[in-house]
Amino acid sequence: MRIDGLRVVIWPNDHKPAHVHVKGAQGEAIFNLRCPGGPPELRESYGFRLTDLNRIVEALAAAIGALCEEWRTIHGNY
Repeated sequence: MRIDGLRVVIWPNDHKPAHVHVKGAQGEAIFNLRCPGGPPELRESYGFRLTDLNRIVEALAAAIGALCEEWRTIHGNY
């Protein structure tokens, strides 16, 4: 998944709880998905401005069902 050029990644060898890494030239952030229904919650951020983080969390919230399903496909339970 991409959000305005940022990559949203679920690593196959990652750990619970269900979360995504959002990576871009300006930084990286990690959001707990809080599956199955969200809302996503910022866990860590390096380099992103608050306005960027707000835009990212809105996009993640809109895709929460698909992201949780992808996590479950890769890792099993949340």
